[in-house]
Amino acid sequence: MITRRNLIGTSAVLAGAAAISGRVQAASIPEAVTTTSPAMQPPLAPTSGPAYQPVVTLNGWSLPWRMNGEWKEFHLVAEPVERELAPGMTARLWGYNGQSPGPTLEFVEGDKVRIFVTNKLPEHTTVHWHGFVLPNGMDGVGGLTQPHIKPGKTFVYEFAVRRSGTFMYHPHADEMVQMAMGMMGFIVVHPRDPQERRVDRDFVFLLSSFDIDPGTSLPKVMTMTDFNLWTWNTRVFPGIDSLVVRKGDRVRIRVGNLTMTNHPIHLHGPHFEVTGTDGGWVRESARWPEVTTDIPVGGMRAIEFVADEPGDWAIHCHKSHHTMNAMGHDVKTFIGTPQKDLTAAVRKMFPDYMPMGTEGMAEMGSMEMPMPDNTLPMMTGFGQFGPLEMGGMFSVVKVREGLARDDYNDPGPYKHPPGTVAYEFKGAVPDATRRSGVPANPSNVELSVVKPGPKSHSNH
Repeated sequence: MITRRNLIGTSAVLAGAAAISGRVQAASIPEAVTTTSPAMQPPLAPTSGPAYQPVVTLNGWSLPWRMNGEWKEFHLVAEPVERELAPGMTARLWGYNGQSPGPTLEFVEGDKVRIFVTNKLPEHTTVHWHGFVLPNGMDGVGGLTQPHIKPGKTFVYEFAVRRSGTFMYHPHADEMVQMAMGMMGFIVVHPRDPQERRVDRDFVFLLSSFDIDPGTSLPKVMTMTDFNLWTWNTRVFPGIDSLVVRKGDRVRIRVGNLTMTNHPIHLHGPHFEVTGTDGGWVRESARWPEVTTDIPVGGMRAIEFVADEPGDWAIHCHKSHHTMNAMGHDVKTFIGTPQKDLTAAVRKMFPDYMPMGTEGMAEMGSMEMPMPDNTLPMMTGFGQFGPLEMGGMFSVVKVREGLARDDYNDPGPYKHPPGTVAYEFKGAVPDATRRSGVPANPSNVELSVVKPGPKSHSNH
């Protein structure tokens, strides 16, 4: 539920704004809108200014704005927040306007935007507008292009939006800590002509990662690589919304990566084309069909496809560890290892010890083990046929016939037409036979090995 906190008149905001911008009157600061809900909000259609097709932010929302003369004005508040990663686990993070990531900002090509940034963190911050060409002093690099925004102060960023595309925002002050704590947000710039690059559904989400020990809620900001929670818009499966689309829709999915590794995002079913990066749109002659696209560190990608195949199509990072939750990196591999004697010994010290992994880890997907407070099972989630054994960066593109144009409600499991689901073979299975022509004994293969002699290079 979105609530409004009227910040007009608070002494800190007024004092900060007056000290920073002589072009902006303190009384003109727009109210800051905030939300504490991780539920996906309906697309925010424009009520004034140029028309555009609004985007859908997975488990998020777009920030309302107001016109003030020729300026489109927004108000971001950097502050500590609590974010539910999935039912059963909440993290204490830093973000914007009540959530991590912060709200999506939607501009139109040619807009003049004015963004107020109020700092309610315990330390200074700035905001970098990632991918934008703008006046150098608005680029948001603390110490290099502007003074830092001290706690309790409000700064103003003003620039003209030159081109449409896919962008993001994040701090450029104490960057390691502030981004590790969840400070980031998405920016979409729509074409001036609403019919240009038009799609029917346009989804956005940011990739981020956290290292949070079970039973705790604060990320370990010094972690370099061994993160245990891989998130889309600071949510993990099964807490990530499905991407619901109507059969025949042209669909765009925009993804930004603010983790410290690349992510090969793979879509089952429909083939897509990469149509944009944070550097601009990819011309049609340069596109090619794909089912996986690698999102580089600090990069953005827009992919597009026509949803012509009904079904529940998985979309996920193809690094298998990134589709797990709360993983213990030091767990030993026990596949094929009898644990009967080991179990007896361990239970003398830990009576509740449960041997696992002798036949693989799939059993974890269906069992419900006691867990510490505020954590999530590594493999979880159920579908209509059983456990999904997933976590982390995983969701589903649900393609359905007969949906209304603006219907994003989860339609439930796909009803497969009769005879279209994989099934168990009931007949006799013959023993494997060796393929003809392959020698039974590798030692019978004749090989000629030529060793270089002292004059072996004479003919080179």
